Amino acid sequence: MSKIINDTFLKAARGEKTDHVPVWYMRQAGRSQPEYREIKEKYSLFEITHQPELCAYVTRLPVEQYGVDAAILYKDIMTPLPAMGVDVEIKSGIGPVISNPITSLSDVEKLGTINPESDIPYVLDTIKLLTEEQLSVPLIGFSGAPFTLASYMIEGGPSKNYNKTKAFMYAQPVAWYALMDKLGDMVITYVKSQIKAGAKAIQIFDSWVGALNVQDYRIFIKPVMNRIFSELKNENVPLIMFGVGASHLAMEWHDLPLDVVGLDWRLQISEARELGINKTVMGNLDPAILLAPWDVIEEKAKAILDQGMAQPGYIFNLGHGVFPSVNPETLKKLTAFIHEYSASKLGR
Repeated sequence: MSKIINDTFLKAARGEKTDHVPVWYMRQAGRSQPEYREIKEKYSLFEITHQPELCAYVTRLPVEQYGVDAAILYKDIMTPLPAMGVDVEIKSGIGPVISNPITSLSDVEKLGTINPESDIPYVLDTIKLLTEEQLSVPLIGFSGAPFTLASYMIEGGPSKNYNKTKAFMYAQPVAWYALMDKLGDMVITYVKSQIKAGAKAIQIFDSWVGALNVQDYRIFIKPVMNRIFSELKNENVPLIMFGVGASHLAMEWHDLPLDVVGLDWRLQISEARELGINKTVMGNLDPAILLAPWDVIEEKAKAILDQGMAQPGYIFNLGHGVFPSVNPETLKKLTAFIHEYSASKLGR
């Protein structure tokens, strides 16, 4: 049975004092790693996630290489959708493409429910393998949020402006709320199964919800998010919220029954605190800075750490995911710097 030796991430997520600032990176497992690129020459994302041994290896590799304080399960936010009757294919260079997009209430009503044990056993087996045998840091499970999943289901794939999604929301509110209910139920079931299998924290990715203004978020999205987090609160694991270009929604997230507000690079941590966010915050180095010279990276990281450490409840992360051209050695060096610099400040 694997034992969590380093629980710094969990302590910080709960707002407790820590000896150093914990760090993990969104998309830390993936295309920036030569070992991963080698695997991808042989296997598709679909094939990797369906092989627990291989998927566990990809998930734990950055923990071993970079020394980060948490692992995040390697999988795609589309993973649970086929079980609901969504025909999704991950196309190289494009992303998820859906051949049966949602256009009406009758389409929503046709969507099924998910039974994780029979529909996605490989995900649960990967979690068990990692948490029972392989990891000494907490494993973060995750799910896409209803808005982001709905945007793919309505647009038929990635979108730059989400016009069809918004039009559906405004023109067919009954169908919209029915879709939010179905996706909300799925997220709750899906996440609970990950926790039962051994995930020690959960991140909900609402990657594209920044496309909405605050008023629309409150009317069309917040009710289902409140229901999701209220249900998951009973599971007693830290709950994290993250989206991109959604700084204007940070206080809306703070209102939800969650533990950690994830910030992208557009909103400084000190500004978030000034807004009244007193929960744990996570973020938020612009990933593009990872391509700059080391002295620039160090200076930017130090400024973020100083803001984050001003009060307990801080987790270092990027403001979005690691991208392919980032050198793994940079992440290793950055992790060591975050640990050393924060330990020297917090140990006073």
